Amino acid sequence: MSASDLGDTKAIPVPARGGRARLFVVLAGLYLAQSIPSYLLVAAIPPILRENGVSRTAIGLLSALMLPLVLKFLWAPWVDRVRPIPGMHRAGWVLITQSGTVLVVAAFSLIAPTDVWAFFALGMALALLISTQDIAADGYATRRLAAADRPFGNAIQGGAVALGVVIGGTGSLVIYHHFGWGPMIWTMAVLSLVPLASAFAMREDDVAPSPSAPRASLSAFWARPEAREVLVIALIYRASEGLVKAMEGPYLVDRGVPLDVVGYLSGGAAATAGLIGSGVAAYLMVRLGGARVLTLLGGLRTLCFALFALHAFDLVTGWPALFGAAAFQTLIRYMEIVALYSLFMAASSKDQPGTDFTILACAQLVVYLLGSFAAGAIADRLGYGTLFALAAVLSLAAVVDTRRRLLARRAIPEG
Repeated sequence: MSASDLGDTKAIPVPARGGRARLFVVLAGLYLAQSIPSYLLVAAIPPILRENGVSRTAIGLLSALMLPLVLKFLWAPWVDRVRPIPGMHRAGWVLITQSGTVLVVAAFSLIAPTDVWAFFALGMALALLISTQDIAADGYATRRLAAADRPFGNAIQGGAVALGVVIGGTGSLVIYHHFGWGPMIWTMAVLSLVPLASAFAMREDDVAPSPSAPRASLSAFWARPEAREVLVIALIYRASEGLVKAMEGPYLVDRGVPLDVVGYLSGGAAATAGLIGSGVAAYLMVRLGGARVLTLLGGLRTLCFALFALHAFDLVTGWPALFGAAAFQTLIRYMEIVALYSLFMAASSKDQPGTDFTILACAQLVVYLLGSFAAGAIADRLGYGTLFALAAVLSLAAVVDTRRRLLARRAIPEG
């Protein structure tokens, strides 16, 4: 059974070379359109707020802006069902949400970088728009990408996210440092306007559903055993990562690593890993198959976590090993996303691709965040070494179980 057989027995045929190139360019634009405002929101604005005297408590409360990303599966069926513009289905959603995104980003110029409540209101509106657009974009990618092209499509998404880190995160801070709040906001608004062209370049083959056609719904997802099986994989595979990622920065600081070095590892290394890792992951998926790639990456991730634990227990010393583990773990995380999202696309139904993919993507994000929330308490009570060792054990168990499930169902071809 091939990857395309898992959730969609009527897979779209591989498009002509020109059509594939066009599709890849459109996907790059769609995901870049989300990434620029996302990293403006989560990477650039919080430190600007802090520099302007906003309390750490207030800034911490802004983590609630993540809620739409976690809960978007609740309205994903509406995105699959409703055509907001006659003749345009998911392209219509992209056009509306991206236009709204540009307007909301521009509206930030009307408030001061100390007005926390105004920022929260605009930030929540922005998060809702980005989350809804993501449903439409993922549904479009899932429906349009042939099985053989899914790794490349998801690699494009990873590269767009990495570029979004550079533009929306690092670039925003540089512009703010030299020119101030207003010029930074207007630059990001203009840059967010450019990918809007992707909405007009989208080619959709789905026709308006007949009254007797099945309606996109959450229950339709639960009704398919193969979808439930992949949901279990989504819940277990990344459960250990939040434990390490949430405490990686604090651990480096507690070990005496300068803040600028920590910033490079979390920002510059992430962008580099996203661009390189996504491409490498796509190549490995084609050469080895999804089950082998997820096993390989999970095994390497487990070794990174074990190295963190050994360093925390002072069994391994020195910064080179620690920096290597941190940077390599970031690379692995981007590569995992390519493999996991290819699996999610394979498990998604043609009738409701946005809903199915969004449920699976939200599931893996939820367990990642739960691990992040628990990491601090575990580190305070038991220490960094125990935290990282626990993560390594959970990672290894997840890899073994994921491989067993994939091979048992032959959800992804082995080569």
